Order: sequence, then structure tokens, then C-alpha cells
Amino acid sequence: MRTVTALCLGTASAFMATSAHKPKLAARKATETLPEGEFEYRVAILGDLHVDPRDLDHTMEGREHMKAHNPDFVVSLGDLGESKDCTESKQLYAGTTPCFKLVRDYFDGFGVPFDVVGGNHDLEGIDEFATDEENLEAFCRIHGKPSAQFSRQIAEKTLLVGLGSTVFREAKYTSHEVIIDDAQIAWFENLVETHPSSEGWKIFVFTHAPPIGSGLRVLQNNHVVNGCCWLNHNGGPGAAPQNFIDIVRRSPQIKGWFNGHFHLSHDYEDSITFPGGNNRGSCVFAQTGCMTARSSRDGRRHSRFIRGNEHGFEICTVDHSKGGVLRLDATVTYADECAADGEACSTLVFAHDHEDYDHDLWFQAYVPQEGDGCYIENPDGVINMPGSELDDLSDPNAVCWWHMKDGAVLGVHNGMIIEYDESTLAPLGMVVSRDELQGRRVAVVDNGYGGSTCLLYDDENNSEVTVVQPNEDGTYWRKVVRNKMYRTREKRNVDAAKKFIQKVLPDQDHDVMSSYGPYISTVGQVMGVSTKALPFKAEDTTKLTKSR
Repeated sequence: MRTVTALCLGTASAFMATSAHKPKLAARKATETLPEGEFEYRVAILGDLHVDPRDLDHTMEGREHMKAHNPDFVVSLGDLGESKDCTESKQLYAGTTPCFKLVRDYFDGFGVPFDVVGGNHDLEGIDEFATDEENLEAFCRIHGKPSAQFSRQIAEKTLLVGLGSTVFREAKYTSHEVIIDDAQIAWFENLVETHPSSEGWKIFVFTHAPPIGSGLRVLQNNHVVNGCCWLNHNGGPGAAPQNFIDIVRRSPQIKGWFNGHFHLSHDYEDSITFPGGNNRGSCVFAQTGCMTARSSRDGRRHSRFIRGNEHGFEICTVDHSKGGVLRLDATVTYADECAADGEACSTLVFAHDHEDYDHDLWFQAYVPQEGDGCYIENPDGVINMPGSELDDLSDPNAVCWWHMKDGAVLGVHNGMIIEYDESTLAPLGMVVSRDELQGRRVAVVDNGYGGSTCLLYDDENNSEVTVVQPNEDGTYWRKVVRNKMYRTREKRNVDAAKKFIQKVLPDQDHDVMSSYGPYISTVGQVMGVSTKALPFKAEDTTKLTKSR
């Protein structure tokens, strides 16, 4: 069997690494600056605000920083309120009428038109509103929106388009998934088709989470494994996450796509990804950070700012920790043509290097690439042979990936087996947890019916063999995170039980347990959950009870 190099993740200087980040140039050379001409539009882009009425200093300061650059329009990427009890009401603040009204006043303070897309926290008013529809109606009404989506022409044949999340209570799995409903997708497809590139249209898209295939930096130990990384991450009828990147691939008029959600700054080489030779159409994807230190995962306070004209546009960072200084990150010029094979594109990018990019590759998730030296071709037998560089797959440095015969893509990274999307090779979720992988061999074998079987076994305990079964929908990654609304209500019941038993039996320590229907866990995060196998034939516990 082929031996695969375990350490195949390289470090690269900002924007100048592999073909995944460095754009291939099309009909003419990209330039460092836009051609002569005034900017026809300036758009301020706000990441996750998570407004807390008790702590507004950075929020208000950030608004003044953005206003200083004279935007014509403001776009908020959602997650407007803090997902905590901020008003001593015993309710989450996010998704409530007081939250919406405070944020509406905040938007009005910019003094220019604005619009907003819903994020995964914006329908959390579970005590005030009985349904997602009622919550969404208040969200839209208070912010002056006729619907969850929006479209605004900002300049000659230039559109700003937003799509918002509309599901929280009804989410089948994690309610932190950003779900764009079928009606919005149909509206979006029609809008794109009726504003073609051949007629000179340019479209900028705004969503809370990015589409799968965008190539942006994501958090494997949070959003990826919990199934809330990409738009419509968990899929379902009419909601395949690949829909969005497919639209981008066939629509060269889509020039830019901006998202928040990850609470990461812009100081990473993959906070912006470029088109050209990577099957991402003609679109530049850009992550947007947070303006408050309270919400930032890496302590950096960033918002986005774009400005452009008929020749192209610039993507900038507003650095709130440096007094709101404007940093130019990328200059994008429009080319004259776009090759059908995707090797060339109608947007040409000049990436501006900065000293802020010089730091460790925090939070990075591995994304397989052809020719990265980690691919196992036609796996047949043990993946991690004893004594090989992949001997211990629970080692965070061990990296490899392979195709199952059904087309699924599995791989090892950060001590776990991860499933990757077949089309984009973007990470989907965890298949096998670290504790289950530790000390075990992984084998891929023919199942005798045209498919392949992935199994785990222990050299020292050959009696225990685990078959990694696919889900009913054909995927392998474990969709186990429960809806936040139900977990919140259950926690309230547990808290009530704790108060009661402490009052009745104050001199004793108490373990408050919960009983469930089909669930055996209150899990809200995948990390820390074991994927250890269960017997194929469950033990009949009723017989055990009767025999005692």
C-alpha cells in the first residue's frame, strides 16, 4: 500500500501561496490600482454585531469609524444581538423586539440607506414569538424590510443582493445553521438570470454564512463539526448546500460574496479567496470580522468596506483597533471575457500584502487539494500501517484523504476522520471522533456489492471491530447536534429541578439527570462527543431488569 506523507500542510505567505489562493490571470494583467475615475459607490459592511445594551462602547465607536469613510450604503450581515440574557428578563436578548429596535436606531445613526440579512441568532426570540414566521415578521418590519432577502441597485448595472436565514425553531439539527429557504433561492436564481453578464451587470452578494466551495477559512472544531459552517450545511430536499456555488460557477456577473459568522478577523491569507483556475466562477469571496473585542475570536476588530466604479472595485478593512484606519486588501478589475473551462475569469485581482498577515495559521481547517501529497488513490486495506508516517491517525499532524466507491470523500485531520464535499472538497463534518480513532487501525475494503466499507479495529483487541456506517442520506458525517430551542427549554427544566431539590434536601449533593425520547445526550457541541460504536443488535434491558 502507498505510504502517504503525514505532514502535508504548508505555511505560506499571505495571498501568494498555492493556486488555491493565487489567481490565474485572464485576458489582461491585474493592476495594483483601479483605472482613473471616481468611485461610484462606497459600501460599509458590518459583521456580527451581537449588540449588548450593557456594553455599547465598541459598537458606537465602530459606527463612527465607518461613517468617516462616507459610505453610500450600509449592509449588516446579521447576528444583531447578543445571545444572552442582557436585560435580566431570563430571556435571550437576540431575536427580541427590544434588540431589533435598538439595532434599528443604530442603523439609522449612519445617516444613509441600509439593509440587513438574518443570521443564525436573529430568530432566537423564543419567549416572545411562538414561530419562526412571527419572529421573522418582526425582524423585517422593524428594520423596514419587505422580505428576508433584498436587492438594491447601487450604481449603473451594479446590484447589492442579500439572502437571510429564516429557520431557527424548525431546524432539524443545529439551529445555528444558516438556512436560506427555497423561495429565496428561486428568487435569487431568477434575479441572477435576468441580470446577465452579457448585458454588463455586476452583482455583490451578502449572506451571514458563506456558501460551500468559497475556500474561506473556517473553524473545524466549531462550525464544521457542528454542521453550521456553510449555507444550508445539512442539506435536505431543495436545500443542497452546493446550490450556491453552482450558481456562482455559471454566473460571471457575480463578482463578490461577503459573509460573517466565524468571528474571525481579516488577517489571514484565506480571509479573501480569489477566482481563476479553482472552479469558483468570477467571484471574490471575503470574510467579515467583528467590530467589538467581545465578539472577536482572535481579538482583532474589523469591518469590511468596498468601493468601486465601472472598472472594478476595492476590498478594504476598517481596523477599529487602530482608530478606524482603512487598509486596502485587494483591487479587483473587470476583464473582458471569461473562459468556459474556468481557467480564466472575468475578475482580475491584485492582492495587497500587509504586515498584519504575519502570524500563525490560527483556526485553519484542512481542505484537500489535488496534488497535495496527501491523497490515497484506490484505497484497499489498511490506511495507517504500523510503522508508517500515518501509524497514529489520532495524531493532529496526520493528514490524508481518499474516495469511497460511492463517491464520498473521507480524510483524516486534527485527529479525526472528516467527510469532505465531493464537488468542492470543503469539510462537511466529523465522522470518527479522536477517542474512537486513538490506537486503532483504519481499513477501507470492497464490500462485494460494488461499494466500499470503512472499518476500525485494534491490534491488541481484535474482537472489537467498528464499521463506519453511512447515514441514510448517503453522507458519513455525524449530524448529532440538537436544536438550541429545545436544549434551552430542557435546561430551564433542569434548573427548576435543581432549585426544588436544593430546597427540599438542602444538606445533600445532587446529580440532576434528564430523561429523553430518542436522545441519550443534551449535546449542543460535537467536540467532546464520542462516536464509539454500539452493538448491531441492541441489548434488551427490560429482560435484564426483570431478572434482578
